[in-house]
Amino acid sequence: MKVYELRRAPNARRVRMFLAEKGVDMAYEQVDLSGGENLSPDFLAKNPAGRIPVLALDDGSYLSESVAICRYFEELYPDNNLFGATALERAQIEMWSRFIEFNLWLPAGMAFRHITGFYQDRETCFPEWGQECKLLASQWFGKLEVRLQESAYIAGDRFTIADILALCAIDFAARTLALHI
Repeated sequence: MKVYELRRAPNARRVRMFLAEKGVDMAYEQVDLSGGENLSPDFLAKNPAGRIPVLALDDGSYLSESVAICRYFEELYPDNNLFGATALERAQIEMWSRFIEFNLWLPAGMAFRHITGFYQDRETCFPEWGQECKLLASQWFGKLEVRLQESAYIAGDRFTIADILALCAIDFAARTLALHI
């Protein structure tokens, strides 16, 4: 197996962190996003969305989307589970993961794309929308702070995929958008 990624990209970082927590060794191949390598016919055959990370399986098939890749490895390596051990724990982890994805990660990503114009060669940027998304993302820093005053970790009393998602989203937003927690 091999993961196609860009090491500094937050979605690739999610998978790297997850695999490190699981103790899974992995081969990685870097993809040049700024050069458009992810839009080449060869890459699009691996992931029609043209995004990273992509997991190449030994049978020649591919998985994309960071959480889907993590879920695959959760099933392969169920010890030290990061998606939950009971029905309630799995639901709580999923709830917090979705809060983070939709309310912090998505707006931070849209702010980055629309403010910086990183992909302006392939999409129309709306800087005003980027500023609105930046504001929406920044509001979740305070909500996560309140949550972490109530709980040792985002989704409960132990480290889970929700913490990986939060850390990667917070680091990305703080680094690329100068958001402060």
